[in-house]
Amino acid sequence: MAQMIHVEVTYKNMRFLITHNPTNVALSKFIEDLKKCGVTTIGRLCEATYDTTLVEREGIHVLDWPFDDGAPPSNQIVDDWLSLVKIKFREDPGCCIAIHCVAGLGRAPLGAFNSKQLLYLEKYRPKMWLCFKDSNGHRNNCCLQ
Repeated sequence: MAQMIHVEVTYKNMRFLITHNPTNVALSKFIEDLKKCGVTTIGRLCEATYDTTLVEREGIHVLDWPFDDGAPPSNQIVDDWLSLVKIKFREDPGCCIAIHCVAGLGRAPLGAFNSKQLLYLEKYRPKMWLCFKDSNGHRNNCCLQ
């Protein structure tokens, strides 16, 4: 069976896995690979192509946030994403959040940015700071979201 196609992005104590969209046929291998990467949550940005029951049974939560391929996400999806990132990395530093669309290109994205997406990114303004405290309780490691 083929290896999972993915890219891991790490920033400070945050880890993200951008991956392909599995099918029910390859789901057990997909789950195995997610567990090896320490994934605790998946953001599914496309229409459902697999049953989440097996994934959830393995302790990996799936959030459905579909939006049109090649389009920017809605404000609600952005807000939900930022809340997820803020909560997950405070509760479980070093965990990994996976995100996928169909091929990892138009929504997830590994590439294939189009003019609508670029315009969205140019106009985007951060909504919050995500800060972590060190072992002495001092704020450090801040990033814009």
